[in-house]
Amino acid sequence: MEPARTVIARLGGEKIVSEITGRAYTAPYRWQQPFEKGGTGGLIPQRLHVKLLDYARAHCIELSPADFLPVHPQPSAPAASLATSEP
Repeated sequence: MEPARTVIARLGGEKIVSEITGRAYTAPYRWQQPFEKGGTGGLIPQRLHVKLLDYARAHCIELSPADFLPVHPQPSAPAASLATSEP
């Protein structure tokens, strides 16, 4: 699940991320699971963002704070609201 999957992949995988954060090897896998399966719904705990960003910066890996935010598709506007109404 996103954004965890992308962040973990950019940093080199679950094993490296668990070492960077000092968390159990299973933690990065849990971040990629939906809430219903005991995961975090694709969210990496905020308290770990700085550690991961520092590691990325030190290793010239492109990663920004925005990469940790969930991306929700924008709802399309109904066609009726796009048309101009006459008085």
